[in-house]
Amino acid sequence: MSPVGRRFRFTPLHLAGWLFADMLLVLALVSMGDRGDPLAAQAATRPSPSPSSNAEPSPEPSPSPQGPRSVERRPVKVHVAAAVGDTARMVKQLRSATAPYKGRAAAFVLTFGQAVDPSDGQAYAREINKSLRKARPDMFTDATTRDFWNGGAAGAADLEIYFYTR
Repeated sequence: MSPVGRRFRFTPLHLAGWLFADMLLVLALVSMGDRGDPLAAQAATRPSPSPSSNAEPSPEPSPSPQGPRSVERRPVKVHVAAAVGDTARMVKQLRSATAPYKGRAAAFVLTFGQAVDPSDGQAYAREINKSLRKARPDMFTDATTRDFWNGGAAGAADLEIYFYTR
């Protein structure tokens, strides 16, 4: 009989790998199911108030945030229309546009300067970003800024400000 016409013979040895994999899966599930509920264990370690005390229970202090700050996912969008080169007017507009967010810290700012020429738009965006630090130095101290071009009438900019979470 030729090798092509041979039938493949299945032996129990072929099942050994599958049996080992299945046993490993069962052991993993049993070990995960064997663990107790961590929230129930935490509640059991807290002392319960005695029923004889007439005093009001003191509120538990709220936990302080742990780890690094994060950045909000949605930006605050601001539109500024100021003449190119008029820094005082830019600072005034930026100060009034960011007034509702006073006391917050910006993580990064994307500025889209509007102009017909891309290099002019980026230059205007750069000028706006320099004015941000003059308008609100406490808000934009550590903020990373990026200058972009957006086609449109010269002398306007759209800002996307991403603040740190509170």
